[in-house]
Amino acid sequence: MTTKPIKNAETKNAVYTKGQWTKFAALREKAIPIMESLEKFHLKTIVHGSIARGDVKVGSDIDIFLPEIQNSFQVETALQQSNISINTRFIVQATPNYAMKAHIEIDELTTVSFPLMQMRRVEREFYQFGGEVNLDQLKENLRVPGVDKRLMLIEPTMEGHCESCIVGREEFAATILNVSSQTVLDRVHTLMRRNAVGRTGVFVKKELLPEETFELALKKMSEVNPAVRRRMKKEN
Repeated sequence: MTTKPIKNAETKNAVYTKGQWTKFAALREKAIPIMESLEKFHLKTIVHGSIARGDVKVGSDIDIFLPEIQNSFQVETALQQSNISINTRFIVQATPNYAMKAHIEIDELTTVSFPLMQMRRVEREFYQFGGEVNLDQLKENLRVPGVDKRLMLIEPTMEGHCESCIVGREEFAATILNVSSQTVLDRVHTLMRRNAVGRTGVFVKKELLPEETFELALKKMSEVNPAVRRRMKKEN
């Protein structure tokens, strides 16, 4: 079932079960060695979403993100040297205006991703909007506030979390999350629109051939797709 935004919901406290805490710990334990393998190569990483906030559930995934443009060979080498298998590789673009990103799928619920072109501020802050933690914070078992797909602000507590709707409170949410108001407004608009017209998926999702690098695949796409060329010209 698709998660839908909630409007004007009252503040609510959630108390996690033992099973939820166990699931949360298991996801973090799985993420740490993958992030360590990348950071050995001086590739700075974060994880974002429910694994950063704490409100994990069945189907919660692990999205390890490298915020800077990377050499894909170095990223893949770092994983392979730690015996982390690469399942499939995709180039993904959410909308024509968003940066294309490399997605390396480790398994069905675990992905390593990084931008292939310069991201705008609102794109980078998307991760902070949902809640993000780095490797050191993960090891310290730190949880941070973030907004879920229901547009509920999740603020960690000792027992679980406190949640409240951000619709109509965008400025407040921006302050709590330390992001721009534009980022919050952009995400509210996007999720509310998806709720109204249905999920639209991603604009581009191209699986790479075994012999292709991300850089080569992106070059080929730019040669035949004017929209890709236009987005690449916007990098500066």
